[in-house]
Amino acid sequence: MTPNDTDETIGPDDRDFVTALASGLEVMLAFDADHPRMTLSEVATRTGMNRARARRFLLTLHALGYVRKQQRHFELAPKTLQLGYSFLSANGYRGVIQQHLEDITEATGESSSLGVLEGDSVTYVARSSARHRLMAITLSIGTRLPALYTSMGRVLLARLDDEALSERLATIEFTAHTEHSLTTREAVMSELERVRADGYCIVDQELDSGLRSLAVPAFDTHGHLIGALNISTNAARVDMATLTERFLPLLQEKAALIARQVS
Repeated sequence: MTPNDTDETIGPDDRDFVTALASGLEVMLAFDADHPRMTLSEVATRTGMNRARARRFLLTLHALGYVRKQQRHFELAPKTLQLGYSFLSANGYRGVIQQHLEDITEATGESSSLGVLEGDSVTYVARSSARHRLMAITLSIGTRLPALYTSMGRVLLARLDDEALSERLATIEFTAHTEHSLTTREAVMSELERVRADGYCIVDQELDSGLRSLAVPAFDTHGHLIGALNISTNAARVDMATLTERFLPLLQEKAALIARQVS
């Protein structure tokens, strides 16, 4: 067995590292809630590529159906959702978790999601949406939000060991999205320690005014972390007591069921 046949992570200088693939993925990840449509120049700036290189990747993604082009602007195409579906299907998650999310929505009348940690963002990989809309942006599979200001993100950050968490926080930008947002490392560390101790997280209007969410970690039958489950709601409609006394036990119950059903 050669070194690269092991589970060891390779770096950009390794001969097996495919730079073109990495760059193509970087272009796709440049699109987010704040940058849903971009010009070639904007994509080049966001990725640090020159215009010619960014153009080649955008046109290739366009040819493959992952990017749409409208005059001077580019945006992700619905085909990118297949990546999320592939993730769920390949891991045996899709049917089981989707059913539990829909059960949560039926029981509470609120949206429920499963998210995973990717860099400084939490990515939605499964979702059951309530009829009412909570944010200006549409949350769906593939949506990425700042991990530091979401309940799912904080649950997942709290699961990191001290060294990994310290490294992650060193790259995260502390932003005052609302007047309630935590904006210092000390405040964030204190909150993450509380999340570690409690085993759940509530984020109250730190990302968007009126948005209140609750999350717990989700594990498979082997005890491996597969993501975080959440319920998101409107602060004017659901108070903190309802979150902790009614929604939290339900979310914990669903997480326990997933841990018995997903291998």
